[in-house]
Amino acid sequence: MKIPVVKMTVNASGAAEAARQGDVVVIVDVIDMSTTLEAALDAGACAVFGAAPDGAAPPVTVDPGAVGFLAGHAAREHGVGVVLVTEPRVGTDAERLSQVSKVAGGLTRAGAEIAAVIPNIGAETPKLFDMQNLVVIAATATGGVAYDAAVQAGAPAVLTGTIARTMVQKGAAPARTAATRAINKAQALGTGITVVAASGNSLEDVLAAEYITRTIIEEYLR
Repeated sequence: MKIPVVKMTVNASGAAEAARQGDVVVIVDVIDMSTTLEAALDAGACAVFGAAPDGAAPPVTVDPGAVGFLAGHAAREHGVGVVLVTEPRVGTDAERLSQVSKVAGGLTRAGAEIAAVIPNIGAETPKLFDMQNLVVIAATATGGVAYDAAVQAGAPAVLTGTIARTMVQKGAAPARTAATRAINKAQALGTGITVVAASGNSLEDVLAAEYITRTIIEEYLR
């Protein structure tokens, strides 16, 4: 099997550049966006997405309404609702929705139903709502922004990954899951892979991205 180029970068700007280079982009935001979405997949979500909240102003293009429309279209195709994950962690649904009106607008344009609005709390997020067979979109200030930037810059695929344990995966399993997901997608598309630490100022994201990058390489060499 051909081994594609595997790289690592940081921040939304790095995610956008990786997308422009045609790579599969893997967003790593350990606390908590990518861990939340890994837990959602463990809980049976049929698809996951990330998007910027309304107030995000990164140095690259984001369009949360467009990502909301993509997520909503996926939900319509599957005939299911959407779980919207966002901040604040402590607050009401109305407060959370007020931060993500653009994403919500995209979901509405796609004709998708918002089944729940829940906080972004990582591995235990699925305890708040049954995500089986639903689409989940996390609109968050770091991981969501990086994901959104990669989508807008034309990435052939945007994935997420974590090293944090979930209610299903322990030890090194989450990293191996992220690596396998990225490898399979890159092989299917004939592309390279770039792993993105959602924030270069977050040591946990940087270390996790490095670990997942190394795991991808090790999986290829098995």
